[in-house]
Amino acid sequence: MATEWSDWRPFPDPRKSRTLTAPFGAGCYELRHRDGRPVLFGTAGHVAYRMTSLLPKPFGTGHRSNAAKRAYVLEHLVDIEYRTSASATVQEAKNCERELKSSGVHIFRT
Repeated sequence: MATEWSDWRPFPDPRKSRTLTAPFGAGCYELRHRDGRPVLFGTAGHVAYRMTSLLPKPFGTGHRSNAAKRAYVLEHLVDIEYRTSASATVQEAKNCERELKSSGVHIFRT
């Protein structure tokens, strides 16, 4: 099944009460700079919740252990865009993530 992506959106700044738009179920997400440079990608059983861990506390939630990723996103927040793709299953989301990883172009590849 082909991956259908949302449009690119500015990553919301929680300090300004902005809202994240993402699937509540399985899917993929990808972040890039506004000039198109890929930053990172991921998959989750609950994309909206997982994406809230892309920022360090107190702005983000969850237990993401990669502090460098979280700090990078916060440092470049005004320049970061994201897109999402809903999947029917977690396995379908993992297949999408595998395709993104194989491109080898993202700053953070895991």
